[in-house]
Amino acid sequence: MNINWLDKSIATTLASILLIILGFISPLWPSYLLHTGLFAFSGAITNWLAVHMLFEKVPFLYGSGVIPNQFEEFRSAIRDLIMKQFFNPDNVNRFITAKLKQHSHKIDFKPFIDKLNYDKLFDKLLEAIQQSSLGGMLGLIGGLSVLNPLREPFSDKIKEALMELANSSKFQSAVSDSIFASDFKKEMYKDIEDIVTHRLQEMTPELVKEITQAMIKKHLGWLVVWGGVFGGLIGLIVSFFV
Repeated sequence: MNINWLDKSIATTLASILLIILGFISPLWPSYLLHTGLFAFSGAITNWLAVHMLFEKVPFLYGSGVIPNQFEEFRSAIRDLIMKQFFNPDNVNRFITAKLKQHSHKIDFKPFIDKLNYDKLFDKLLEAIQQSSLGGMLGLIGGLSVLNPLREPFSDKIKEALMELANSSKFQSAVSDSIFASDFKKEMYKDIEDIVTHRLQEMTPELVKEITQAMIKKHLGWLVVWGGVFGGLIGLIVSFFV
């Protein structure tokens, strides 16, 4: 059973607040409890804000809303991924030739989708984050490497989206019509390019945010947890010297 990212964040924040309260009222180790709680709260709330700023614009905080702000680059990266790796002319020609021999009207694109390099698309997302003000903020908690655990779920969701596109009736119809038309290879490539471009043009910043948010936000919740944990440990160490 998956724990919602917000639940993890709230639990971590409440735990840090409890330590702060105990630091004021406990007769035992008040300084240790107070510093641990304060630093844990600081780490948790800072990381929560970093996660929030990925998806939402925050007034007066430059660089917030990274994903919706960079949706043009995101959309362009998806198009390049599809056209250059999936539907490049050599692949299209080989694929059409094989399918024509089989006289197949329903085309299965799964073998090609499985071979795509989804790391390139994820790296584009990391570049967008690195170039924003969040790049510096993430540097305080380990840099972009903390996002690497999201690479696999991100790839799975993009693969899922490509499969939906490839299996859609419009897409299959365009492929079939191009195959049986004259000079079908050139026409098919142009039709596919037009369909992909048109389909991606329908993606809005809000849709890109929702897709990305659904993919990775629950995983980013652990940044809040570990921000609280490491912040608390630092606070505990500091309490020995004050």
